[in-house]
Amino acid sequence: MTSTATLEKVTLTAAPLTAEAFAPYGDVIESVGEPIPINQGKGWRYLDLARIDVTAEGGHAGVSRVTCAPEALPVPLRLMERHPLGSQVFTPVDGQRYLVVVAPAGDPPTVASLRAFIATGKQGVNYHRGTWHHPMIALDQRCDFLEVHRVGPGKNCDEVAIPAQVSVRLP
Repeated sequence: MTSTATLEKVTLTAAPLTAEAFAPYGDVIESVGEPIPINQGKGWRYLDLARIDVTAEGGHAGVSRVTCAPEALPVPLRLMERHPLGSQVFTPVDGQRYLVVVAPAGDPPTVASLRAFIATGKQGVNYHRGTWHHPMIALDQRCDFLEVHRVGPGKNCDEVAIPAQVSVRLP
């Protein structure tokens, strides 16, 4: 006896990345608000843009550089992951736009819980500890990111398959 299951096909439309829309999942890192002058008035600091949370179970902050190849639209989603022991920051280095796909922390995500955002090359994201997210998705060209993440003992990456054929398109 054989069984044939047809996977549901779903297309998400990415919305612009805003601090308000992204708040349930993490922080948007961008130069907003009033900067503080530094370096004898030759520089400006936009202070406290994200809460880095990496010290659970003896972890510490690590800084890495990540390079992602561009993907054609509509982008088929592969899997969702979360980091239960720490937050994770991605900030584009060269100003390329990219897609962010997230779902709330907690139980593995359902298709209905997925949200997609278009990030400008001037926006970074800080995924809160436990927030489900898709691996980074570069759009138009290769995208390099500065990543701040937890380094240390313990299992800090859970992955789950997406239970349908889900793709993301731009509006």
